[in-house]
Amino acid sequence: MKHIDTNNGFLEFHLKEKVLKGIFELGFNTPSPVQRDSIPLILEGHDLIAQAQTGTGKTAAFSIPILNMLKNNSEIEALIITPTRELAIQISDEIFKLGKFLRTKTICVYGGQSIKRQIELLSKKPQVMVATPGRLLDHLRNNRIKKFNPKIVVLDESDEMLDMGFLDSIEEIFRFIPRDRQTLLFSATMPTPIKNLANKILNNPKSVKITTTNVTNTDIEQKYYIINESERDSAITRLIDAITPQKSIIFTRMKKEADKLSHFLASKGYKAVSLHGDMEQRERRVAIKAFKENKAEILVATDVASRGLDISDVSHVFNYHMPLNPESYVHRIGRTGRAGKKGVAITLVTPLEFRDLKRIKDQINTSLELFELPNNYNTDDFVSTILDYKISSDSLDLYPILSSKIDNAQLICKLLSYLYDSLSGISKNKIKELQDSLDEVVKPAQKPRRRAKRGWI
Repeated sequence: MKHIDTNNGFLEFHLKEKVLKGIFELGFNTPSPVQRDSIPLILEGHDLIAQAQTGTGKTAAFSIPILNMLKNNSEIEALIITPTRELAIQISDEIFKLGKFLRTKTICVYGGQSIKRQIELLSKKPQVMVATPGRLLDHLRNNRIKKFNPKIVVLDESDEMLDMGFLDSIEEIFRFIPRDRQTLLFSATMPTPIKNLANKILNNPKSVKITTTNVTNTDIEQKYYIINESERDSAITRLIDAITPQKSIIFTRMKKEADKLSHFLASKGYKAVSLHGDMEQRERRVAIKAFKENKAEILVATDVASRGLDISDVSHVFNYHMPLNPESYVHRIGRTGRAGKKGVAITLVTPLEFRDLKRIKDQINTSLELFELPNNYNTDDFVSTILDYKISSDSLDLYPILSSKIDNAQLICKLLSYLYDSLSGISKNKIKELQDSLDEVVKPAQKPRRRAKRGWI
């Protein structure tokens, strides 16, 4: 068996040797900010409110101290409640791996799984239960869990449970749990209903807050591309063709966009699948399995569906639309650049969305670099010079001001007129040559117009 690395940062927590061996076996060396701040407080027995996004290492932040405090009783000692089946399975797997040398018994309870099978697993006296609210409440109401007295209870992704309508179920679950417990609440954001819940179920909690400025990963190269609204689909395919990402996630705002884009990509020959909240559980499992096993190279997902996904080899993340807030941006790009690997996050931005991007950039104090889509221009040197000219952030600041006062066609003509008057090198003969070249290109395209009456347009 491997020896404990004396340089391992987890040594400062004075954990049991078998817990440290599990940590070392998984390759953890330096505690993340949420682990550094949370683990000592949990080990001291405090209730805790921890505000941290997915991807910050929060699962280990509560799993490690829980494993260290287990007494190996023949009953459930720790309960972790989480909003989705996928996240429940992933947390259960991580606890199982971290508790490898403790021989910790875990049970994962969620809807869609056989109740009879879950009862059989409960009879084997697991120490840790990871559960979704609906199925757990069903077991409790029907008195299927004997001697239910967990000493540690974790609410993970609490704001997500609020969004999914689980708050009433959570409050009912806590009526089945004795007050003599340690309660840990983890949430990416702290809306008022979550604060009210915390006041009801926690006892003099300590607080840990890992802000977005603490969680941007230096292993992630962040880029944005300026596009027109109508170019989103073509921009995605051009970027995929130019970059050839190994494995990528494309985030959309809406479920119908995820389906539409994945079908569009599949029709173009890309191995793409979608993932969103309206899919049946079986369909979601098939999509995730295909992506994990590299049968699909592109996962088109909404934010809700992708919560808690733990896929370490994602090379690129694409934001099909601008994320709605900094938390969503950090959560999305955190799907890449994991486990010490480099990643790339690309956001598609229209000129009118630039202010929103700048706001996110300023709030999370990160660096995003402006790029332009690969082009295939084949035209006059001067025209190419304009088409290839790098867009500056200053021009993007100016664009919303000008476009609010004049339509785009007039704006372009005015700017070209300004350029024409400013540069003496552009002669009228030169403009005539360019016009003649354009006429030659346009002529072959004149014939289809005569077919317009037949529905060609």
